Amino acid sequence: MRLGRIILFVAFCSFTAYYVYEPIPERIEERWKLMLTNSFFRTLSHLADLCESAGLKDYMDVMYVITLLEKIVPVSDEHVKVTEEKFDGVEVVLYQPKLQGGDAHLRRAVIYLHGGGWCLGSSRMSPYDLLARKIVTELDAVVLSVEYRLAPAHHFPVPYEDVHRVVKYFLQKGVLAQYSVDPGRVAVSGDSAGGNLAAAVSQQLQKESGQQIKLRAQALLYPVLQALDLKTPSYQQNKDMPILPRTLMVRFWSEYFTSNKALFRAMMANSHNSPESSRLLKFVNWSAFLPEAYHKEYNYSAPAIAQGTEGEVAGMDGPSQSFADPRASPLLVPDADLHSLPKAYILTCEYDVLRDDGIMYATRLRAAGVEVTHQHYDTGFHGALMFTVWPTDFLIARRMTDNYIKWLKDNL
Repeated sequence: MRLGRIILFVAFCSFTAYYVYEPIPERIEERWKLMLTNSFFRTLSHLADLCESAGLKDYMDVMYVITLLEKIVPVSDEHVKVTEEKFDGVEVVLYQPKLQGGDAHLRRAVIYLHGGGWCLGSSRMSPYDLLARKIVTELDAVVLSVEYRLAPAHHFPVPYEDVHRVVKYFLQKGVLAQYSVDPGRVAVSGDSAGGNLAAAVSQQLQKESGQQIKLRAQALLYPVLQALDLKTPSYQQNKDMPILPRTLMVRFWSEYFTSNKALFRAMMANSHNSPESSRLLKFVNWSAFLPEAYHKEYNYSAPAIAQGTEGEVAGMDGPSQSFADPRASPLLVPDADLHSLPKAYILTCEYDVLRDDGIMYATRLRAAGVEVTHQHYDTGFHGALMFTVWPTDFLIARRMTDNYIKWLKDNL
């Protein structure tokens, strides 16, 4: 009996070690912590696949557990006043410094857009709450965290439109005055899908001639910026990396546009471009916009063009092909639309499928004359900045946060 228990224990330990262990690059710090963290993500993903296959629940409904586990009720503390409000019908969480002795000088402001592939995440998650408080206390700034609606319940362009409405509402003289915000010191920022929304709304605002108050800066943290080519070197190099493997990023993209799985299958094969969208591939040609060092052993091959019109590709209707819309893929705008954009901070990570999106955008913005600070982390992985809460707190997250806030302090 005892021998049997020992055998079972050894078998259990071996299975656990096999499941937890992943071939993560040696350069990544705290590798075992990342392996353990990712084992939870993989388990949940496998469960989500199983539930969807069995017709019990949609994949993203199961994955939303990640959001629920970290959700909190943001409350005021001795330094920060927190209120939950609605700006033009969209929920926001507003963080303000508590006044000291009646001091009401004008402050900086950061409009923050959370990540999560447009399908997951919330401004009320503890990592975003901690980041907002840190920005408030270290910059004496107002932080506006936007609770935009999520896919797949609300497909593109709903999340973008929510963000656009909030930013437009906030950038009114009367509203800024109400919160003691300096109209000349407002930035928009976001991570991952939030970086996508931040870049898109920055582009849109500078096109609107009636917009009197302009953004001072945009800070994009490992942003996702294009859906035309999902086989850039970073998509290939990091297709099996923890937190955001290629399959999950492609699923996020497809769910953003439609619940029809045909688009997911086409995007996985990188054969989702129509003759119409293919004309925009020149704006995401990584062989032209990616520095040679990032090409590695990969050779450029333009994505396949599906036959038929935009609305016929993969049997989809027109709206599901919105990946060619610059509001979804900010890299697709022509150079002439880039030169008047606000100064930019772009953070990228080596071990991230989205690395090349950020680098290509930095390249194109600089060529258009925009002031760009590109901070690349050779040992970074996607989502690292948000891993600040025990037991998934990483040293690299602290460095990223400190450098990000320092840039805001110097440039806003």
